[in-house]
Amino acid sequence: MAYVLRFVQRFRPSSEKKFLDLEREFARLERRRRGLPRGRRLRPYAGRESTHTLVWECEFRSLREAEQALAHLGADRDHAKLLKRQIQFFLEAWTEIYEVLDL
Repeated sequence: MAYVLRFVQRFRPSSEKKFLDLEREFARLERRRRGLPRGRRLRPYAGRESTHTLVWECEFRSLREAEQALAHLGADRDHAKLLKRQIQFFLEAWTEIYEVLDL
């Protein structure tokens, strides 16, 4: 059974450029660092969430793999440094895990 790990981050509209510049650094880190999950980034165009929201998501084959990815991200020093720089621009942020239904 597959699972989707999502990070949802609402950021200050006045800090959009700085926030997205740091997000580009996260994307480069994912491409460069073996073992880090490579997610896709989404931004609401229409819907409930504000356009000043970034969604990062990645699909995993099992809940265990999703949990391991969370642990790996939490243990990565470079990821932690980038997060520390970016968190000042957050209005709120949360983590979601979805079960993919095969109906």
